[in-house]
Amino acid sequence: MIRFLRNFFFRNWGLKIFSFVLAFVLWLTLIPEEKVYSEKTLAVSLETSNIPRDLELVEKPSATIDVSVRAPLRLLNQISPANVTARLNLEKGNIYQEEYPLNNSMVSVPPGAEVVRISPNKVKIKLERTRETMMDVVPNLIGKLQEGYRIEKIDVNPSRVLVKGPESQIKTKDKVRTSPVDISNLTRTAELEVDLILPKPDLRLASSSTTAKITIVIEQASSDPNKSSPTKK
Repeated sequence: MIRFLRNFFFRNWGLKIFSFVLAFVLWLTLIPEEKVYSEKTLAVSLETSNIPRDLELVEKPSATIDVSVRAPLRLLNQISPANVTARLNLEKGNIYQEEYPLNNSMVSVPPGAEVVRISPNKVKIKLERTRETMMDVVPNLIGKLQEGYRIEKIDVNPSRVLVKGPESQIKTKDKVRTSPVDISNLTRTAELEVDLILPKPDLRLASSSTTAKITIVIEQASSDPNKSSPTKK
């Protein structure tokens, strides 16, 4: 019996190994692609959603995360960052929590595929309370009037606007400026529409309007005949 087993395994062992390899290759060739699974890792954009209305996102998470997907070979070749999405729900976020866990359920993949793992498994996020305040609108005039003209009055409408944003970004001394207005060629009263420029990029206007009207009243400067030259003492 022992001799039989020895002969079975070791006689013509090279031919037997070749036959096994050939059978394995044929099996891989003939097996349907939908039965063969594989994995690949993608860099996927991480989106945030459902931020509470009274909070502001001041420190954003990493722009992308690594997502490993498992799927049949036929489907795996069609999976790309374009059809895989990762979304972090901040509905229960608060100002005291700074680390938020990530899990497979946050990732959406095409039918037939599954998320194996994601990296990192948590992200750092900072939320702040939203603050609203009224800010003065200050005209931004550039250039110099031609000789013989002067500015009598400047009106800005609206003169104040409601601004909102993270509480740490709003200061009492902040003002909203208008886009630059060149007065060097003005010789008469002008009414112009100008853009409103916020003091910080994280702030926004509470209303949908982003412009203001500025009226510059210009008059000719006249010399005062009653004004005499100062006398020397």
